[in-house]
Amino acid sequence: MKAKEYLQQLQRLDTVINQKIKEVHDLRLQAQSTGGLDYSKERVQSSPSGDAPFVKPICRIIDLEAEINAEIDKFIDEKHKIINQIQSLKNSDYISLLFKRYVEFKKFETIAVEMNFTYQYVLNMHGYALKEFESAYKM
Repeated sequence: MKAKEYLQQLQRLDTVINQKIKEVHDLRLQAQSTGGLDYSKERVQSSPSGDAPFVKPICRIIDLEAEINAEIDKFIDEKHKIINQIQSLKNSDYISLLFKRYVEFKKFETIAVEMNFTYQYVLNMHGYALKEFESAYKM
C-alpha cells in the first residue's frame, strides 16, 4: 500500500460512518411513520400477521448503531495512529500539509491559501511529503 492510499483510509472510514448514520436516520423516519389505511375496499377479517411493521426497522437500527460504534472506535484509533506518524516527520511544512489533507480532509486549494503557497507548489510539496512518509514507514 502506498502512503497516499494508507492516509486516505481515514476519509474512507469517515464516509462509511456518515453513510451509516444517514441510514439510521432514514430507518428512524420509516419506523416512526404509521402508513395509511385504505377504507374504500371490502372489509375482510384476518388473523394478526405477527410483527408490527416497525419492528424490522428498529432491529436494523440497533444493528447499525452497533456497527457505527465499532467503526467510530476504529476511526479514532486509526486517526490517532496516523496523526502520530505524520507528526514524526522532520519537515514542518510536510506535517502541516499532510495533516490538513488527510486528517482535516481539506482540498489543495484551501491548503494553498492557508499555508500561503501557490497551488502548484502545494501539489509538488505533497508529492515530496508522501515520499518522505513512505520512506519513514517503509511502504
